[in-house]
Amino acid sequence: MEMLSLEKELRDNAYPGRGIVLGKSEDGKKAVAAYFIMGRSENSRNRVFAEEGEGIRTQAFDPSKLVDPSLIIYAPVRVLGNKTIVTNGDQTDTIYEGMDKQMTFEQSLRCREFEPDGPNYTPRISGIMHVEGGKYNYAMSILKSNNGNPEACNRYTFAYENPVAGEGHFIHTYMHDGNPLPSFEGEPKLVSIPNEIDAFTEQVWSSLDEDNKVSLFVRFIDIKTGKYETRIVNKNK
Repeated sequence: MEMLSLEKELRDNAYPGRGIVLGKSEDGKKAVAAYFIMGRSENSRNRVFAEEGEGIRTQAFDPSKLVDPSLIIYAPVRVLGNKTIVTNGDQTDTIYEGMDKQMTFEQSLRCREFEPDGPNYTPRISGIMHVEGGKYNYAMSILKSNNGNPEACNRYTFAYENPVAGEGHFIHTYMHDGNPLPSFEGEPKLVSIPNEIDAFTEQVWSSLDEDNKVSLFVRFIDIKTGKYETRIVNKNK
């Protein structure tokens, strides 16, 4: 698979929607995660990321302007022991609760499907990172309608064992802007991952469309110790 430039992928797409990047730093020492949200409506743009425990939660920047919280207020990141869960919706809680009951990542998502926001039927994208004893693996999932048909849900899981240093995978909700918005197609894109968290954060944030970007979360986890660094960037301040 061709290694793509994450910066170029973002700059060439005004509306990838919400996106998850998981991978390993170039020096092989860090497990890396990034999650961003974008918005076209006032309701979607009226959000910030706020820390909640070891994870984050979306919040209304101006509560008086919040119209419908159902699909925009959720915990995108939660931590369950040595597992970090990253998703674009409240399926974060579904995965957390399922895996806490010894279900697998894939099994936990069996009770969920794409978002009920026709005609877009936004895919649910999810990621799980497992860091333990100096070892690291991750998996990504997409639940999407069958070419816009809400009667059928297509389920895809991609698992990455012993990730290669400097490599990551990028999955996002929409191929590009449109009406209705076309769902992501294919397997997660192979992208390069640098060593430095601030450089990576700046690379992603500066590459997102200025009008549509809302918030960004980045975390680097030390694979040996499990200690992590986090960066959060909000357009609304």
